[in-house]
Amino acid sequence: MGLVLQLLFDNGQLWAVLLMGLIMLLAAGHAVQGRQKRPLAGWWSQFINLAAMALSSTLLTLLALAIIIDIEPWYTPQYAIPLLGMLLGNTMTGIALAMDNLTSSVWHQRQLIEQQLMVGKRWPQAISQLYRDAVHTGMTPIITSMATTGIVALPGMMTGQILAGTSPTEAVKYQILIMFLIGSGTGFGILLAVRLTASRLFDQRHRLRLDRLKTSCQLS
Repeated sequence: MGLVLQLLFDNGQLWAVLLMGLIMLLAAGHAVQGRQKRPLAGWWSQFINLAAMALSSTLLTLLALAIIIDIEPWYTPQYAIPLLGMLLGNTMTGIALAMDNLTSSVWHQRQLIEQQLMVGKRWPQAISQLYRDAVHTGMTPIITSMATTGIVALPGMMTGQILAGTSPTEAVKYQILIMFLIGSGTGFGILLAVRLTASRLFDQRHRLRLDRLKTSCQLS
């Protein structure tokens, strides 16, 4: 990876940065897919993973590069690739935890959900608690990390800047920016992924469609 990044930094072309970003996004989507016990069947799970991460991490990375950090050109690989990697890594973990929690909970509580649907509730009402639990599970790692940053451990970016000779106050400013970006990207990605996944588990007539989960997992 070091050799690849060195070539990328030496090249510095937009197409190379975009290609690297696409590879990172696809790898993150594959990792999220592999961490779910009961993913959606077909291409839906992969699509939701990629869409949620692309719309959250990629947009926030572009925002940070073009407006907040304000470098020229905005796609400078020394900034773009590490920043995108940090956002994708945390968003990937949050989405994987949230989606696994949601699909597993819906499967285990299917009878309760169907009972609520039978008494006239719409699907958002029937799984509202499961929805909140999934979002909470996905956000727990980043919230815990943000709550203890600088007290329990110094984050990697801040530590690297200090070791490179940057003053601690400047390093802290960059780390605060990164933590806010990670928190925002993770939260937005989780909300989008959970919403899309939940809507896929029901049809237009508000019927629970567990057949849309992978059949190979429907054994327990």
